[in-house]
Amino acid sequence: MSAYVPPGWPSGVHPPGTEDFERTAQAWLLDTVPPDYRLHGVLRRYPLALAAMAIHHTRACVTGAREGYRTARTELGAALPPHALDAVLAAYRAEGRRLVATAHAVELVARALRGEVFTPQLQDDSPPDDQSGASDETADPESADELSARRNASGGTDGPPAERPARDGAAKARKASAAQRPARSGGAARRKARSSDKQAAAG
Repeated sequence: MSAYVPPGWPSGVHPPGTEDFERTAQAWLLDTVPPDYRLHGVLRRYPLALAAMAIHHTRACVTGAREGYRTARTELGAALPPHALDAVLAAYRAEGRRLVATAHAVELVARALRGEVFTPQLQDDSPPDDQSGASDETADPESADELSARRNASGGTDGPPAERPARDGAAKARKASAAQRPARSGGAARRKARSSDKQAAAG
């Protein structure tokens, strides 16, 4: 069974623990740094020293690419036509991705040279959109603000909007019934008064 290597491991380097690991790691690391690094015998004798210098070099390259991308329009906007400036920005993006991947691979090799043993990690099988049961309110602050404003405008009612008209209609019906009761009572009193008047006239 082949030795395990983590995601991002450089394809030209043998897995840690194999016979040719250090030799292939050293050769690959030398390709990630400027050619003049090959002139220093200490880096050939101690691959871990080479890895440490390669880490600093590749990190600096990533930082430089990001800074160049941020300032490209200011530095080149007046000197290049728009299509050329767009091509420069595209080159920065492509090289930036490559440099980030290289820097990550250098760090993996350095960890292996220090004796770290890599083991497969369990991957999270939950869907990407599942944020441990987080609701839309927590995921989108603007939506939460809008929902709070609607609740305040409706008097803090948390029920579904479809239920509110029904409750409002029932309340209106009860008010209408209450308004009609005095009218019915008044009509009964008038009927009793007319009956009394008829009896008096007959006597």
